[in-house]
Amino acid sequence: MRAAVYHAAGDIRIERIPRPRRADDEILVRVLRSGLCGTDVTEWRVGPVMIPLETRHPHSGHQGPMVPGHEFIGEVVEAPAGSPFAVGTRVASGAQVFCGECRRCAQGRYNICERLYTLGLNAPGGHAEYVAGPPRSFVPIPPDLPLDVAGLAQPLAVGLHAARRAQARAGDRVLVSGAGAIGSFVLVSLRHLVPDLRITVVDVDPAKLERSRRLGADETASPEQLADHDAFDLSIEASGAPGTLAACIHRTAVGGRVLAVGMPPGDVSLPVHELVLHEITLETTVALVTPEDIPVALEILGGTGLADELLDSVRPLSEIAATLDELAAGQISGKVLLDPGR
Repeated sequence: MRAAVYHAAGDIRIERIPRPRRADDEILVRVLRSGLCGTDVTEWRVGPVMIPLETRHPHSGHQGPMVPGHEFIGEVVEAPAGSPFAVGTRVASGAQVFCGECRRCAQGRYNICERLYTLGLNAPGGHAEYVAGPPRSFVPIPPDLPLDVAGLAQPLAVGLHAARRAQARAGDRVLVSGAGAIGSFVLVSLRHLVPDLRITVVDVDPAKLERSRRLGADETASPEQLADHDAFDLSIEASGAPGTLAACIHRTAVGGRVLAVGMPPGDVSLPVHELVLHEITLETTVALVTPEDIPVALEILGGTGLADELLDSVRPLSEIAATLDELAAGQISGKVLLDPGR
């Protein structure tokens, strides 16, 4: 099969490799769309960070050059007896392979399973024609949902998980810092979960702020325009830009909450005295909970024009390197999907 294979930072090659052989308890999926995200860009620019090139991953067992791609949808082509998915079923992947037995899985926190690994980060993923994985890593796609829309399910589910972790309450004044793809998914998710919020989005890009208004923001502002704004009950940092998490803390009311979503490029300095003296709660969020968030993401995508706002393009798999260069240079503000069949 054709696949994009990661060898090192700046080195992803389109190669012919064997089609994966599924384990007895796995399904084999023909990939129809596979998305690129900030994690892919990080691995391209400065990796390997999560991809196990030199050291065997403790849970997936993978080591060496690997097929990335953790945002993918496809069609089941092989399934074991008793599988919840018949051959021909279209499925969206949460990409997480969790044990279902550890204490975190018992709490429903599959995204921090003690033996977790991720297809496309720690084991071969979706930037290929085929991928194998356990059925619980997948959710069926509604039959009437277009492929290019369903391809946004995994990143939207990340926004949903973040919005749940934020614990927004009706009437809260909410700040979303960062109007890129993840900030937009968080915004839409907040609106879905708690409609009665006053949401302000801050970003340096006027075009992204205009998109935020179309997606449901009550107010938008540049960082300079926000300087004298009243404090927020909840501040969500979704850009990962240097200094923005500290800025969110400064803009949060006494007794308020801050949620860190964006991943900064390195360690950051935080105003700990302000956190403590104002009794501000600082929370974090990572990834998604597949069985909880992917179905809701598919529901949202089927009822909104979100893909029209956030899908930049669908490109052939062969253009992955050039597209990663564009994403790394900030030349693309929406989501890009790859078609492994092209």
